Amino acid sequence: MSADTPPAYRDAYARLSRIAAELETGEADLDRVLPLLEEAREAYAQCRGRIEAVRAVLAGDWADGGEAEEDGE
Repeated sequence: MSADTPPAYRDAYARLSRIAAELETGEADLDRVLPLLEEAREAYAQCRGRIEAVRAVLAGDWADGGEAEEDGE
């Protein structure tokens, strides 16, 4: 993966799951909590961005656009 390629949704979601599990145990060192929350915020933003991109495609003329072009309309 190049530096310009965003991480895959699955990777960001796995990071969120790992962070949540670590925080839920209540055993995370206080000095580690802030970095974990920052990492979680970043992973959440990546997941949300990917979801919003899919929603935008599905909400657009993506499904109907191809048929109109094929019919010459």
